[in-house]
Amino acid sequence: MLRAGWRRSQANDSLAGMNAAVVATLAASLCLATAPVRAESILGALARAYDGNPDLNQQRAAVRVRDEDSPRALGGVRPKASISASAGPQFSTIKIPAGRQQLTNGRAFSYDKYTGYPRGATLNLSQTLFDGGKTENTVRQAESGVFAARATMRLTEQAILQNGATAYMNVLRDTAVLSLRKNNITVLEEQLRQTRDRFDVGDVTRTDVAQAEASLEQGRSDYYAAQAQLKNSVANYRQLIGVEPKRLEPAQSIERLLPKSLDTAIQIALVEHPGVAAALHQVDVTALAVKVAESALLPSLSVNASVSQQYDSFLGEPYTRQFNATASGQLNIPIYQGGTEYANIRQAKEQLGQTRLNADLQRDSVRASVVSSYGLLDTAKAQIVSGQAAVKAAEIALAGVREEAKVGQRTTLDVLNAQQALLNARVNLVVAQRDRVVASYAALGSIGRLSAAEIGLDVAVYDPSVHFEQVKNKWIGVETPDGK
Repeated sequence: MLRAGWRRSQANDSLAGMNAAVVATLAASLCLATAPVRAESILGALARAYDGNPDLNQQRAAVRVRDEDSPRALGGVRPKASISASAGPQFSTIKIPAGRQQLTNGRAFSYDKYTGYPRGATLNLSQTLFDGGKTENTVRQAESGVFAARATMRLTEQAILQNGATAYMNVLRDTAVLSLRKNNITVLEEQLRQTRDRFDVGDVTRTDVAQAEASLEQGRSDYYAAQAQLKNSVANYRQLIGVEPKRLEPAQSIERLLPKSLDTAIQIALVEHPGVAAALHQVDVTALAVKVAESALLPSLSVNASVSQQYDSFLGEPYTRQFNATASGQLNIPIYQGGTEYANIRQAKEQLGQTRLNADLQRDSVRASVVSSYGLLDTAKAQIVSGQAAVKAAEIALAGVREEAKVGQRTTLDVLNAQQALLNARVNLVVAQRDRVVASYAALGSIGRLSAAEIGLDVAVYDPSVHFEQVKNKWIGVETPDGK
């Protein structure tokens, strides 16, 4: 059945048709559960990963954490109010000099005692009018940090989708390879039976039997190795997608979403890739950090007001009351504060230079990734064409060697070698099919366009701006927008 399917696939001259036929034939053995289950497509699997992958969800939570930096920074120019109150019993004894005693000429004293319950409360208000631009730049810095976090989240999303596609195709590949290895054992067992029959009638020697036995045992060893590889791929699939693979449909390349030329892909990647975007936003963060540090050299201005009411506040006057109301303006002009502020500014400038160099590094890295991924995709497509021809030639060669062996022109070893060559050609073609799909996802990720919306996943696309808009102007409250 498997071999016939491969022959049918070779009858199709179209590369795309060959891709679908080969994968479809090999994927027919992907029923990993005995009970009938609904087939899973690669887009369905990636949708599961997009919705439920823990790594991606924790990165989204990290973006929401960064969203709170903006309202926190705005607190620098918002009014501040506090109430302080005190109350408690008080007992005092006072010894007061009262001249000298007449008889002894010693000092005379008078004594007084006070027992009361002083209490009071004070309301303090303050408002910053100018802080050297510190708050304004801190707010802008926080917003740039939010944008950098979003770009980092996009990087994680791309990695999850690319790794998910790789895991999906690895299960397809390893299941097909396992099926080929199993079929090879059946063929080698039949070859061994025929060789023993021919040995019994004297057509071959004991050496031919030993060669057939060795090939069979090697085939079984390869089968066990393929089993272990499949189990590893299934475990990786479960980790990334969140469920066990049951019945996977054949997957197609997404080359239709890629730019046609390498130069165009590089230009897009240098602008749209989230790694580059994150690095540029980080440059903005550190540039604004310089301005925040420089604000320590500028004057600050604020106004303050307080209202207080005190009871029993005067010693010896248990029923007194005191009311105070004050308002003041405070101007602070820094002159020299030990040099710390100058060191902070220099340090911030060095960090700015570091992040600019990192942005250049990210551009170079992205460019290399695009070139590499496009090269791997071209290689995989060429290998499919070569693999198709190799399988066809190996099938013809095996059939010829078997016929020649029947008339004594070929040895048992020749037949076994031809059988192994055909098996290797089929395995290589399966690997090339897998590599083409994986490389297409990697290429789309290398230009920064591997996203749920771009590849058409049936999911609600996560929008990080919703949470930011909910909290950026929030003045009060400890509940998050989701009610926690």
